[in-house]
Amino acid sequence: GYKNTIITIVVGLCFNLTLTAIGAYFLTRKKALWHKPVMILILITMYFSGGMVPSFLLVKSLGMYNTLWSIMIPNAISTYNMILLRSYFSTIPESLVESVHIDGGGHGTILFKIFIPLSLPAMAVMVLYYGVGHWNTYFNAMIYLQDRSKYTLQLILRDMLIQGSNLDVDEQDAEYQQVVESIKGAMVVVSTVPILCIYPFLQKYFVGGMMIGSLKG
Repeated sequence: GYKNTIITIVVGLCFNLTLTAIGAYFLTRKKALWHKPVMILILITMYFSGGMVPSFLLVKSLGMYNTLWSIMIPNAISTYNMILLRSYFSTIPESLVESVHIDGGGHGTILFKIFIPLSLPAMAVMVLYYGVGHWNTYFNAMIYLQDRSKYTLQLILRDMLIQGSNLDVDEQDAEYQQVVESIKGAMVVVSTVPILCIYPFLQKYFVGGMMIGSLKG
């Protein structure tokens, strides 16, 4: 479960950060073609979705069923995160963009050499949001993953908790109950300690990114 979760976090974050940054950069270019229609379509996805059954049929038709791609690709972009990153990108002076254009740089240069390096607090927020999302995911894994060898950590812990709850009903021995409760406590520690260890290193960026995003509205 740890191995599958780590793979999901590393590969998933690469997709998340790249696609979210590209989308946020596009939304800051008010002169881009179809800027307003695309913005409206993106906002619609915050309030309406196709539902679980169409999503399942889509994942299965694309050949991602029972693979780790099924829990990474469908959630590659969060609309809220993209709008938050766009708000941070909007604080970057337009004069920097114009100077890059004058020197012959393209949009790729502006995004990866100007916007992203100047937006480390916001990118740290994206890492934390997406990382915690991948770490805690179990519902999509429960729907799309069939082989137990591909289960994520949270899905394995869920199965263990369910089995432990069922055993609580069948067994009344006090010592046995204590063992079951100890196992549950150990599982909580296993699933939370890694995030608790990473968060202090991102805390200062997290606070700065959230404040600037909120001020830009």
